[in-house]
Amino acid sequence: MDKFKEIVNKRWFSNAIAGCITVVCFLLLSNIGSIWDSISKVIGYFSTAIGGCVMAYMMNPLAKFYQRTFFRRIPSKRAQWVLSISLVVVTVICFVVLTLLTLVPQLVESITNFVNNIGLYAASVQKLLDNIDPDVSRKVNVRKFVDSSEKILNEVVAYISDNSTEIINFFTTAGKGMFNWIVAFILSVYLLAGKERIKTGSTRLMKAVMAKPKYDALIYFLKHCDAVLNRYIVFTVIDALIVGTVNAIFMMMTGMQYVALVSFVVAITNLAPTFGPIVGGVIGGFILLMVDPKSALVFLIFTLILQLCDGYFIKPKLFGSTLGVPGLLILIAIIVGGRIFGIIGILLAIPFAAICDHFYRENLLPYLEKRRIERDRKYAEKQSVQIEPEDVGETD
Repeated sequence: MDKFKEIVNKRWFSNAIAGCITVVCFLLLSNIGSIWDSISKVIGYFSTAIGGCVMAYMMNPLAKFYQRTFFRRIPSKRAQWVLSISLVVVTVICFVVLTLLTLVPQLVESITNFVNNIGLYAASVQKLLDNIDPDVSRKVNVRKFVDSSEKILNEVVAYISDNSTEIINFFTTAGKGMFNWIVAFILSVYLLAGKERIKTGSTRLMKAVMAKPKYDALIYFLKHCDAVLNRYIVFTVIDALIVGTVNAIFMMMTGMQYVALVSFVVAITNLAPTFGPIVGGVIGGFILLMVDPKSALVFLIFTLILQLCDGYFIKPKLFGSTLGVPGLLILIAIIVGGRIFGIIGILLAIPFAAICDHFYRENLLPYLEKRRIERDRKYAEKQSVQIEPEDVGETD
């Protein structure tokens, strides 16, 4: 042991360690593509389990709400939880079925009307351009585009006929993805049912391997993370419902078509931070553009006003200051989360950014400051070592 300490204290040892770290970092950066593909592949193996955990966590607040409201008079806590989970499952299935029954017919109808009336739509768009700017209208010939689009449709049909195998593979992959989501939903139900047992086992394990101060600090941090995530999920869904409902009321009052389809798109895309409302407004405006360009313009203006009201009044009232995160950190979290976890990463980017910000301010920064104070104290002690005065000779 003493010999090892002697080697560690040698000057060349630290230089060798630094050189090894440099070589390892160079190799990692040189093969970052392969490493990233391997990480993505490993994550893909657990994607169904991860999806089940995410779904269980998102359904947990609704299950606790049902337990507090509808089943609180039942004496057995276990029976309360089982009934709450059952009601959550029924709620989710009913929501999916009603959504499909409402949207699919309108979607099919909108596509059919678009194909059948593409000439009329082109004429209405051309007329709108004539009213706005005749010079632009002469340069942009929408009718000519419609004529060429018929050729494009013929080419698309020919492409489908020639590439039927690839199309079948695509639908097979989509079917596997749907099956994985169904399995994830079933797994989420089992996770909710065994929540208390999982929680108890995790608590026992953490107490067994961690000292009490570290355990208390970790539990405090996890409770804060849970509060941020729960608050974000619940109020984001409420905010999306408010925006979708207001949008539907406005479209019905102005006599626009495809109220359910457009309002559903607006509500769903509003779940995604920053870019979601923009995407929802563009999709809704495009759907209405094919029916009535004036309605599309009015819709886009109303969407802009609604999003301003949502950003400056509705969301601050719902979230308060709990998720006060710098905009740059939110943008980075959205990009990284979307790159790693796709849609789920984008949806949960803001709460994870809030958690990282809290960890930095409440844990990492105090730890670094404490180390700096300790280092400064040791340095001051070394500087304050007094040299003992020399003995003064005896005087005559």
